[in-house]
Amino acid sequence: MHTPIVSNRVLCADAEQLYTEVCTDRYVRVGVDIEYGIDEQPPPLKAVLLGLQHLAVMIVPATAVAYVVGGAVGLSASDLTYTVQMVLLFSGIATVVQSYGAGVVGARLPVVLGSSFTFVGAAIAIGNNYGLATVFGSILVTGVLVEWLIGWQFKRIEAYFPPLVTGLVVLIIGLYLVPIGFEYAAGGAPVDGPQFGTLYNLGLAALVLVVAVVLNLATDGLARILSTLAAIVVGYVAAIALTLGSGLELVSFDAVGQAAWLALPQPGRFGVPEFRPVPIATFAFLFLVSAMETVGDMSGVTSAEGRNPTNEEFRGGLFTDGLFSSVGAAFGAYPITSFSQNVGIVNFTGVLSRYVVTVTGILLAVLGLSPKVGAVVTTIPSAVFGGAVLLMAGMVAASGARLITIHCEMNRRNMTVMGVSLGLGLGVATAPSAAFAQLPQWASTFFSQAVIMTGLSALLLNTFAPGTQSPLFGGEPETEPPLEEPVGSDD
Repeated sequence: MHTPIVSNRVLCADAEQLYTEVCTDRYVRVGVDIEYGIDEQPPPLKAVLLGLQHLAVMIVPATAVAYVVGGAVGLSASDLTYTVQMVLLFSGIATVVQSYGAGVVGARLPVVLGSSFTFVGAAIAIGNNYGLATVFGSILVTGVLVEWLIGWQFKRIEAYFPPLVTGLVVLIIGLYLVPIGFEYAAGGAPVDGPQFGTLYNLGLAALVLVVAVVLNLATDGLARILSTLAAIVVGYVAAIALTLGSGLELVSFDAVGQAAWLALPQPGRFGVPEFRPVPIATFAFLFLVSAMETVGDMSGVTSAEGRNPTNEEFRGGLFTDGLFSSVGAAFGAYPITSFSQNVGIVNFTGVLSRYVVTVTGILLAVLGLSPKVGAVVTTIPSAVFGGAVLLMAGMVAASGARLITIHCEMNRRNMTVMGVSLGLGLGVATAPSAAFAQLPQWASTFFSQAVIMTGLSALLLNTFAPGTQSPLFGGEPETEPPLEEPVGSDD
């Protein structure tokens, strides 16, 4: 998940960190040993291997978005395969443009793009209420409109999204996904089916979770970076073994055999895009959040060189997100945005070469043109994906909490903003659907989104409540001392 920053503060770039941190002025910049600069080209074979590493880190969460949304809205196996294919294809194309550049589009930085969990909740709710034609129609409109506007006016609105606001959004995204992960861990839809909650499904999910945690905590280097991917492979192999040894139909390769090796995107696969005010407003707000996340990731890359991105780089990066989110939606892909996992790899390895990331984009696009690749992903049992989603959701929530606790003073003002925002977000996320039955459908759709309720509440409260995080009252002292020493204290 992304970790947004506020660019008018000093950046830390520690090679041991997976996420960019915002530091106070008391911090000293920590340099990264750069193996290859942004415009340097490694030897071809090395570039391919480094590109494969980026691919391995992001392919699971990127395809998981399509898998989770498709399963929740009841897509057929062929349609689910197609959405996975489109996510890979447009993630690849967008990554190539982001790293290489095309006119005003593209940051020309080593930033890998893929589908974001930010949009999962809204895509599921709107998909079930209005249909996927409305989902993709809303993305088509808001992707370019919102992100291009933000890219053009970035400096004017940046101050409204300090770590307190963005951290709360990241936190609620993770918390919202936890129940979805548990549902998949138990076997996925239908929840009243005979296989839901069986010991073998829960066991597969537990196996994936344990393997990922052990590799992440007990190993270093590549094994740690690829811990989630390795855990899914172990769970997948175990599911195949159970299928062959016990007769359980956990894995079926029928769809893989029937899938073509090569297929082109199909515009309007899920119907003619439909445009409704409330879904458009919902996705517009989420694109605003996503844009701030992208800003953080680009800053995380350039901090390795001891600088912030230029206005042209910020603008080009946001333009890329918006353009390919909209274009991809016309073909059935979910919104595209930058991946912090890959920013972590850039800082961890010291390989800043944008040409390595270009290789990653080319590989993604090639995979996206093959329905067989998408079909293979759909053969992974829900329980295996559930174990991975639980881990990813938990890490997303933890990164949001980390962002808040490190960079915000835990005084009454900030804790009130947190308490109200999280209370509203978790409230609508856990409330039964009957709680909104008396509201008009537009209100039910918009205000039942946990990310929107948390983000909107945090944005309004932080803006109008005096404090150092407020863009209106920034610089004024807090009304009471913090409950603990702020980060960077000399005491």
